[in-house]
Amino acid sequence: MDIDWAALGSVFGVGLVTTVALVGLFTLGLVGLSRQEQASAQGGSAALARTGAYACFALCAAAVAYGIYLIVA
Repeated sequence: MDIDWAALGSVFGVGLVTTVALVGLFTLGLVGLSRQEQASAQGGSAALARTGAYACFALCAAAVAYGIYLIVA
């Protein structure tokens, strides 16, 4: 049995970067929702914060769907 260390390292690196990116994107969505609540409490418009949060969540969902597509295909 022979282990291809370069391929293993590549998979680890891509997995690490993707995980950090998805967690960061989801965190930005949560921050956007938090800003929306703060703006609403202060009487301001929260459309930009809400739109940004929804965009972050949509990108997270798209990345997860693409990952499932790669696994199934």
